[in-house]
Amino acid sequence: MTTTVDAIAARQRLVDDRHYRYRGCAPDPEAPGMSAGDPEVPLDAWGPYTDDGPEPQKVRLDREKAAKDICKRCPVLALCRTYGNTTVTEADGHGRQIERLVEPEGILGGELALTRHRALVKRKVKEAPELVAPVQDLVDARTPQKVAVLRALAAEVADVRVARRAGMDLRTCNWHRSALCSLLDLDKETATRDDLLTAAVLRGLLPSAAGVVWDGLWPVAAAPTTDGVRQRRIAPDMPLSALIPQPRTRRRRATAAAVTPVARFVAVPLFPVALVVTAPTRILEPAA
Repeated sequence: MTTTVDAIAARQRLVDDRHYRYRGCAPDPEAPGMSAGDPEVPLDAWGPYTDDGPEPQKVRLDREKAAKDICKRCPVLALCRTYGNTTVTEADGHGRQIERLVEPEGILGGELALTRHRALVKRKVKEAPELVAPVQDLVDARTPQKVAVLRALAAEVADVRVARRAGMDLRTCNWHRSALCSLLDLDKETATRDDLLTAAVLRGLLPSAAGVVWDGLWPVAAAPTTDGVRQRRIAPDMPLSALIPQPRTRRRRATAAAVTPVARFVAVPLFPVALVVTAPTRILEPAA
């Protein structure tokens, strides 16, 4: 394994900084197992999960959020992030040189290991664009399942209704949506539902006259995200009620049988006028 000079220099600059001892992930003098930035957050919140069995998703998200919140106010945040994104080069079993992160696990500089890995992959793709074959014919995006998902996504907002309209279960529908983002060169973390449908229209996967239901005040994510939210990205001021699909109420058109007939009356003479004869009027005189 070959450690680059940049990685060594980045580590040295981080350690030599005069504010390094005030970092949030340093041990608390009074409680060595807890962090100096928050005595209620343990030091292993920045490291990988090592306990037996899988870590519950909510526990992992809470742990990572607490660690990243402390990183935001750390005096050596920038230096720590620079060091966390440096790489080393090593040979694999076939003798090929592989570049990887010098710290492939844990939270460094307020960034998850997954975030830093994605940044490395994106940088390597930019450095070697000839190795990436661009999508030309979009054959994989024109399958009946993916077209059905696009049409359902244009008509529905809630993920459950999208899957029901597309004729598949929720997990399969979300997988197709994620694959469509990749096929249409969209970022799954930032692309919205409107971006995905617009790209589908421009690529000829949807007709240009396709009616798209409005998301509302908060944009719907194009594909399931990696932050624990399956469809709708939560905005800072987004109410919880907006996450729950509301039942639809449709107006029923009144049919001919349901319409109450209105009686109309027309004055028609019972006998013709010519047959009506005026009877003589008798005048009665008082008796003597």
